Amino acid sequence: MNSKRNYGIVVLILVTFFVISFLTNILGTLNPSVSKSFNLSETMAGFLPFSFFIAYGVMSIPSGFMVERFGEKRMMLFAFVLALVASILFVGVPTFGVFMFSLFTIGTGMAVLQVVINPLLRVSGGEEHYAFTSVLAQLVFGAASFVSPRVYTWLVVGMDKPTAEQGGILTLMSKIVPTDLHWVSMYWVFALFSLIMVFVIFVTRFPKVELNEDEKVGSKDSYIHLFKNKFVILYFLGIFAYVGLEQGISYWMTKFLQVYHNIDANTIGAGAVGNFWGLMTIGGVLGLILLKILDSKIVLQLFTSLAIVSLAIALFGSAHVSLLSFQMSGFFLSVMYPVILSLALNSVTEHHGSFAGILMTGIMGGAVVQLLIGAISDFTSLKVGMAFNFVLLAYILSIGFWAKPLIKNQTISLKREKENKE
Repeated sequence: MNSKRNYGIVVLILVTFFVISFLTNILGTLNPSVSKSFNLSETMAGFLPFSFFIAYGVMSIPSGFMVERFGEKRMMLFAFVLALVASILFVGVPTFGVFMFSLFTIGTGMAVLQVVINPLLRVSGGEEHYAFTSVLAQLVFGAASFVSPRVYTWLVVGMDKPTAEQGGILTLMSKIVPTDLHWVSMYWVFALFSLIMVFVIFVTRFPKVELNEDEKVGSKDSYIHLFKNKFVILYFLGIFAYVGLEQGISYWMTKFLQVYHNIDANTIGAGAVGNFWGLMTIGGVLGLILLKILDSKIVLQLFTSLAIVSLAIALFGSAHVSLLSFQMSGFFLSVMYPVILSLALNSVTEHHGSFAGILMTGIMGGAVVQLLIGAISDFTSLKVGMAFNFVLLAYILSIGFWAKPLIKNQTISLKREKENKE
């Protein structure tokens, strides 16, 4: 079916992906500064991503019902107003308690946006172009994660310079941000981004979105039916493990490099986090090519095995090797989320919308795993705590062996063509 394309809305959605990523994936860069400012133990530091990602566990399924009732425009406005109010509240009262509340509120907004924008992208960009626009959205998402740590470094390092050398934005930030909390300046940036998005969405006309069956949230009975399927639980744990792993590396790497190798968290460490996300984007592009050649289970096995090697080198190698290996791990993580998601959705015959809601709830793995890593680190060491990521990698690797999708990804294969002729 050909949809009437609305390129203005497509651009708006791509910008939304950029802002979501900019706000979401900065936490790892902030970790050392926040821990120092509030004198946090590793367990307490683990509460920061917990506060943010637990919102996905709470809001993913309810958001689906809310979007069907109130519409995409109202829900996007609601999400960015939440982010705006939370950001302004924190910069006004920069305490640990308010920061936790702000993270949960911003996380709630981001969870709502994730539910809204994918169906909206399908309708606005045209169903026949959805695969392309989805990949483009992921590239934009990765670009924002690459950029945000560099904006942070520019702000924090720049505000440390003498006033005469600052100029413009840096001078303004120096006046409105506490001298011992320069990292708080990022939340002024978040507030500005959110305010701009509220204005743009308010004046934009949205198309009517007719949800496909696999995008509808479904009834209570559909959830009960799905939970009786063991593969639903296993794939939920797969998404839980993946997001826990993604954050388990990106959130803690700057702290690890600082503690074990004395690498400056605000410059080199922040750049490493940006490169982690940048390489994840590049890996995603390569993964798309490989998925046209190899079965998705084989691609998952290959990339997960290489991620295990990369993480081991990062945790036990020298400073330079560790720095490079942490960044490379992002490249190897790149295919895990889309492959797990596609294997999952291709493993059930009905209630795909409800199943997608269950899988999105698994994003709360980014919350729970960080608490576990923090607690283990306090009892032992950060190196042992981060080694918990190997447990998650082992589970993800297992998916590549036990997955039995009803539909396999289409590959370019001479063997398949021969079988089709027969």
